[in-house]
Amino acid sequence: MSPYEKLLIQNKAWSADQKLADANFFGRLEKQQSPKFLWIGCSDSRVPANQITGTDPGEIFVHRNIANMVVHTDVNLLSVLEYAVVVLKVEHIIVCGHYGCGGIEAALGNKSYGIINKWLLNIKEVYKIYQKEIDAIEVHEDKVNRLVELNVIEQCQDLIKTSTIQKAWKSRNAPTIHGWAYGLKDGLVNELVNIEPDLDSINPIFRFDSAELDK
Repeated sequence: MSPYEKLLIQNKAWSADQKLADANFFGRLEKQQSPKFLWIGCSDSRVPANQITGTDPGEIFVHRNIANMVVHTDVNLLSVLEYAVVVLKVEHIIVCGHYGCGGIEAALGNKSYGIINKWLLNIKEVYKIYQKEIDAIEVHEDKVNRLVELNVIEQCQDLIKTSTIQKAWKSRNAPTIHGWAYGLKDGLVNELVNIEPDLDSINPIFRFDSAELDK
């Protein structure tokens, strides 16, 4: 049996188990999607949103990319954000990085990875902000893990610079933004930052005019 064929067999088994446990499970999923959470996480296969949080399908709206980045030129990310905030009206956004992240580690080095270099530049910009602190750390693994944390915090800050978040904060006082770092070694989340809706907390240079937010 090939690994691909195994997936199909496991899918059938999972479907049967869900129906046995709850005969109405798929009927509810089919009729509506009303998650309270948007998850912006890393593409790493070891960091699945639902398993980490113990939630069912339909409870978390998910976007994943290398190193859980919020890049203001990334139309994919911005489209997911707009849909989650404006249409689904999520109440919380979780930016979840993970310790030992390969993307973060790659950004700390000088090796060329082809087109991936363009993405890593965004992480390198975060490193540049905190270079003095990170360079003072002697153990390489600790350098990586500290940049994981700082990167999550910076991505949360990048979220509140978007008009999507600022409009939602003004109109419905939500969502709250949370920054997490997940531990591959123990499966536990380290809560790094929580940002409650507050337009006045945004640096004025990134704050949109109130009239613009009403458009």
